[in-house]
Amino acid sequence: MAALANTFTTNQAVGNREELSDVVSRITPEDTPIYSLIEKGSTKSVHPEWETDELAAPAANIKTEGDEYTFGAISPPDRLGNYTQILRKDWIISATQEVVSEAGNVQKRKYQKLKKGVELRKDVEFAIVDTNASVGGATRELGSLSTWIETNVSRGATGANGGFDTPTGLTVAPTNGTQRAFTKTILDSVMQQGFQNGANFRHVSASPYVKSVFVTFMSDSNVAPFRYAVSKGGERNTIVASADYYEGPFGTVMIHPNRVQAGSAGLARNAFFIDPEMLSFLWLRKIQEDKDVAKTGDADKGVLIGEGTLKVHNEKGLGVAADLFGLTAAS
Repeated sequence: MAALANTFTTNQAVGNREELSDVVSRITPEDTPIYSLIEKGSTKSVHPEWETDELAAPAANIKTEGDEYTFGAISPPDRLGNYTQILRKDWIISATQEVVSEAGNVQKRKYQKLKKGVELRKDVEFAIVDTNASVGGATRELGSLSTWIETNVSRGATGANGGFDTPTGLTVAPTNGTQRAFTKTILDSVMQQGFQNGANFRHVSASPYVKSVFVTFMSDSNVAPFRYAVSKGGERNTIVASADYYEGPFGTVMIHPNRVQAGSAGLARNAFFIDPEMLSFLWLRKIQEDKDVAKTGDADKGVLIGEGTLKVHNEKGLGVAADLFGLTAAS
């Protein structure tokens, strides 16, 4: 029923106090799967370099009795390198805003410094899974993971590998191929290539959509016979529609849904196969606040800055399933 005539309601009131919660709910996924997995090191230059070597392929080794020795040539190791990348976040808050009473205190220096630090860490993950080749010079850029891998690879039609280019000392971005759905065949193909080339994959980082496709592999005719019901003493049954590990013919990997890779179709099209011992992140300058920012005017300035690069110890220990539909069944 409608209110009686002349009922005074909150719509006519002018002096009711506002209520604003002090709790600010931030939905900002802070996970960085690949960066968190790999070892952190240090570098003393903007262009750290390293070498890779490998054994000769097994071959027939049968010599004649009394044979004179012959001596083979030594193949020098490959010399690789990556450039450091400067990452920065900053803020400026008026001195008045810093002292006024505020719900949640999220527009204060302390909160902003914490928030920018998390954002920088996410940017490091972005730089790792991005598709950009390395760049030298003043505006240096680290070569992303996808630009290094060229051995254990599954690409769509017309796709082509990038890789490290020795004459230039830079990585080359791969060429996109025709996108296709992620399948168990693609997963097994990359794992088989890695096994044959000496890799020990332990993890796969992929977009959340690709993870959801991976879960459907449990219905594959070769997998379904091994499924079993889950129950607790017969009282309650659980519908299990997820899987985190894949134990295939060539090892066991854990599938990580990476929110950063869901940022765009370009990032989501790659699923990376990782042996953490084959990757590390080298810091030339760890992320820290620049304490020497000059104060000018009636405001507080803040700058967080860091500089580092991705070290790919040996790309043959890594793999990629590229050109996947990573956001939806058609993108």
